Amino acid sequence: MTDIPVDATDTPTPRRKPKPERTEIGGRPLKPSTLMMGHGYDPALSEGSLKAPIFLTSTFAFESAAAGKRHFEGITGKREGGAEGLVYSRFNGPNQEILEDRLAIWDGAEDALTFSSGMTAICILMMAYVSQGDVIVHSGPLYAASEGFVAKVLSKFGVTYVDFPAGATREELDEVLKRAKKQAGENGGKVAMIYLESPGNPTNALVDVEAVKEARDANLGKPCPIAIDNTFLGPLWQRPLEHGADIVAYSLTKYVGGHSDLVAGSIAGAKKWMDPVRALRNTMGGIVDPNTAWMLLRSLETVELRMQRAGENAAKVCVFLKSHPKVTGLGYLGDIQDARQQDIYDRHCLGAGSTFSVFLQGGEAECFRFLDNLQIAKLAVSLGGTETLASHPASMTHLSVPDERKAALGITDSLVRISVGIEDPDDLIADFAQALEHV
Repeated sequence: MTDIPVDATDTPTPRRKPKPERTEIGGRPLKPSTLMMGHGYDPALSEGSLKAPIFLTSTFAFESAAAGKRHFEGITGKREGGAEGLVYSRFNGPNQEILEDRLAIWDGAEDALTFSSGMTAICILMMAYVSQGDVIVHSGPLYAASEGFVAKVLSKFGVTYVDFPAGATREELDEVLKRAKKQAGENGGKVAMIYLESPGNPTNALVDVEAVKEARDANLGKPCPIAIDNTFLGPLWQRPLEHGADIVAYSLTKYVGGHSDLVAGSIAGAKKWMDPVRALRNTMGGIVDPNTAWMLLRSLETVELRMQRAGENAAKVCVFLKSHPKVTGLGYLGDIQDARQQDIYDRHCLGAGSTFSVFLQGGEAECFRFLDNLQIAKLAVSLGGTETLASHPASMTHLSVPDERKAALGITDSLVRISVGIEDPDDLIADFAQALEHV
């Protein structure tokens, strides 16, 4: 146990105050890709090192006993004005804070928090906002672990949920929120959070975030935050905070990390939404470690280049797959067949991404033959790495989802999820072509 006498359940231990940053030149705002090279880091504080070192320490030294006392007086509220600075690595650290500064830039957020995994971020986020009797409203499909945490873990503590299909209209959302409000009232609670995943995993179904915000404001009021998992398109191809979301969540393992060599997660939004989560993270732990934070800083320098190349590759691959006789359909945002989904895409998205579902003739056996014969693409879960990955959600990532729910969500035995990497696109097409010969 730590000897730090802070009630971090209620008090988010403050972070250090970074030096003023140059974010514009001649009145022209600098782009995120430029700011990734140095924002939040002062080489003068680290012996002039161009890149931030990895700060492997569990605790931080005060310059004097009086400074230590003053810091804790500010944290505990015995002195007005609060406190700033680094004190203990369960709370924060230089690598994590630089990373959080840069992540906030991509989504235009006031604040960001990092975690040891995407699911740690999602779980602590939800726990920070729910109490016994509360209701979470969420879209479907969700990543199976996210859906399972709501249905199987939070339910143990008296939290229930109401879900709705990703493409729900404003009218449908109004009905869902009225039902959730009634359910919360009967349980002595409130509607604590609206949690979205858009695009949904693995179908790429989109949620109308603007309609969700309008329905929230009309039926619940603003104290109920709208959170969204933006992993499939962020941070390059979708900016949900601009369309009505309050909190954006990521598995940094995916596109941001981008090399399939780390696991981490994050959330970002206004400070008022981050503070309760920061306080609970301080108590529970779960902050990303310094080495992983440093690796993510490296990855953020190339995230735009990697995502652009992967997106271009996916577009070329999907042109080939769409015309193949053994492919019966695509769940690709660059080839949407539904008018409602296309409308959401046009308003919310800046690109089609590089992760999509492909539906093959037949079922599990045919999909398995396709997967087993891939030579370049790797059979593995996850997405957003430099390499191309393929998996069979119905029998892998979503195996725990009840069969009737999988059917309702369109997660069939004929669905293969593909995450296209940055290899040569013609080589990928050749690989898919020879694998499809075995279907």
